[in-house]
Amino acid sequence: MRAVSESGGGRVRVPGGGRRRRGPLTRPYRGFAGVGGDDVHRRQLLLRVRGRSVAWVPPLLLLGVIVLADSNTDAEFRIISWIVLVPGIAAAICGVAGTAVFALFALLTYVVADSAWPYEYQSGLPDFILVAVGGVLATLACTVRIRGERRMLHMRDVAETIRRTVLRPLPPDWGGLDHAAVYLTSDSEARVGGDFYDIQLGLHGTRVLVGDVQGKGLEAVEAAAALLGTFREAGYHEPDLTTVAARLELRMQRHARLRAALRSAVAAPPVPGRPARTRLGSAWAAGPPLPARARRDDGDRFATAVLLDFPDDDHGAVDVVIFGHEPPLVVGPSGVRPLPPGDGLPLGLSELAVNPAPPPVHRVALAPGETLLLTTDGVTEARDGDGVFYPLAAEVARAVAADPRTAEPPRLVAAVRDGTLRHCGGHLADDTTVFAVRRNSAGGANADGNGRLQA
Repeated sequence: MRAVSESGGGRVRVPGGGRRRRGPLTRPYRGFAGVGGDDVHRRQLLLRVRGRSVAWVPPLLLLGVIVLADSNTDAEFRIISWIVLVPGIAAAICGVAGTAVFALFALLTYVVADSAWPYEYQSGLPDFILVAVGGVLATLACTVRIRGERRMLHMRDVAETIRRTVLRPLPPDWGGLDHAAVYLTSDSEARVGGDFYDIQLGLHGTRVLVGDVQGKGLEAVEAAAALLGTFREAGYHEPDLTTVAARLELRMQRHARLRAALRSAVAAPPVPGRPARTRLGSAWAAGPPLPARARRDDGDRFATAVLLDFPDDDHGAVDVVIFGHEPPLVVGPSGVRPLPPGDGLPLGLSELAVNPAPPPVHRVALAPGETLLLTTDGVTEARDGDGVFYPLAAEVARAVAADPRTAEPPRLVAAVRDGTLRHCGGHLADDTTVFAVRRNSAGGANADGNGRLQA
């Protein structure tokens, strides 16, 4: 149904599906659906006993059953030709060599079994040819299957690499923060989509970015990767959060400009005497506003995001910049309150603003034990059968009132995840990210008490 990736302060990672995990994030779920590398791995596990392959057992049993049935039926009812099924079964579960062995073994068994009957009751040459050709075709089919499985495994590794690039593993207590995240993709065959999140430990404290790229597919993943790359560099070096925000906006504009130029270069007819790279470079390097047609061709791609900074000079506050995203919720034992909505446009749309300056930075006070809950629209736009949106704030408030420990990041993301899936009946219309973070008073690994990177 969906791909699932979960982390609880770096303690829980779910790269595949189908198994229960211990801890506060445990729940039954379906893993990567469809035919893919995980299905190959699952089938291989089912065909092994104590580490040894037993894939040869089903075709061998079928061979014995056919011979036994043929020897115990009337002479007029010959089923020995059914032995052609044996290499066919082997082709589905065995390797190429094993399938070839069963094809040869089935042919020899046919000759022996058929010659044991009187001449007038033998199946004869036509069925012999059927068994021989069936064995050859089964071996060829097995070769194609093995190549396809290897290709799927390779694609799974590529997808896993992309996933770990966009949603990289985060150590526990990274940057002096307790954190937990749940990521669910609406695409049953995808491991990553347009949602993104990261924690960057740097020279001036710890920054957090959570966002959602408009649209789906590989282009959304590409845009998310571009933004995360910029955030990881700017969040590490820049002392001012406003500068980090400006760098993100500029990166999204550059990415959209490049995509539009690529589309124009592909769609436009070649110009005689002008190299293609000159046309492509002149379309974006100079930095003029994009033509309306080019922007439409690129889908007016943008990204909503929330940028956080846990300042060194005030451990009871967090600096927040909101780019058209749903405001975070502050969740604590005393209740739930939303942060003020940001007045910034989504990343990539600053050209539409009267004042193209980065959105302002708001400092918000946090009481001890309060957690920031950030979600993407996969949560807020989840609908039930009657079309009612998921009441996130009300559900979280109810859960915290029943158990104040729900404000802890792992428990909080688990509660939101389960509530969202229950509300929509497990049918997500969009990629879904639930991210919870709060300051850890004990500090974190590789950081001082303020979360700064140690030299």
